[in-house]
Amino acid sequence: MSSAKILVVDDEPQIRRMMRATLTSSGYQVDEARTGEEALEKFRAFLPDLVLLDLNMPGIGGLEACREMRAGSDIPIIILTVRNAEKDKVEALDAGADDYVSKPFGMQELLARIRAQLRRVPGSSEGAPHKITARGLEIDFDNRRVRVNDKNIRLTPKEFDLLRHLVARGGKPVPHRELLQSVWGPDYGDETDYLRVFINHLRKKIEANPTRPKYILTEPWVGYRFAISEDQERV
Repeated sequence: MSSAKILVVDDEPQIRRMMRATLTSSGYQVDEARTGEEALEKFRAFLPDLVLLDLNMPGIGGLEACREMRAGSDIPIIILTVRNAEKDKVEALDAGADDYVSKPFGMQELLARIRAQLRRVPGSSEGAPHKITARGLEIDFDNRRVRVNDKNIRLTPKEFDLLRHLVARGGKPVPHRELLQSVWGPDYGDETDYLRVFINHLRKKIEANPTRPKYILTEPWVGYRFAISEDQERV
């Protein structure tokens, strides 16, 4: 997707100029915004395939802009910020970001992250059924649909790919690194905080009691697994 459209949101003009030059030379179409409000306007008008979003901006700020974008769209959002504490990263992922890159960063690293997000190609999920049904839960993998208690549940592409990979392993524990590399890409593996946030989102959406999950279980020091219940049907 070298011709993809990318919206660059940053209040520093020199950063916007640098990123525009690098991205356009790589074949991307680029538009810019300097505030959260302007970002939302450009988001609706430019219809980007990916957003590079700074957190520290005048106006509503990056986190609120991220929440607004995610509320109505599944396109990839990469946060760019000088904040590198784990709580800041978790806060950004909770707001709907797909990835998080700390400033200063190398442009080759950023380009690799952009390519990984635009590919949206999960790792092998051989063994995954076409559909599973259990008490109150139905997952249609072919049509990427989830229903809980007869209500349609919206999952982001990352959430759905994470769920599919867990189910494909047939109740076996899946290590953190395998999940990260399968869903985010081969350059990932140590970002376990990403998994914590996305697993938490999944549990809130499909579990009757997210604090006592019966489907998505934690395997301490290893990873996660999808529990196969006695009443579950796999097709």
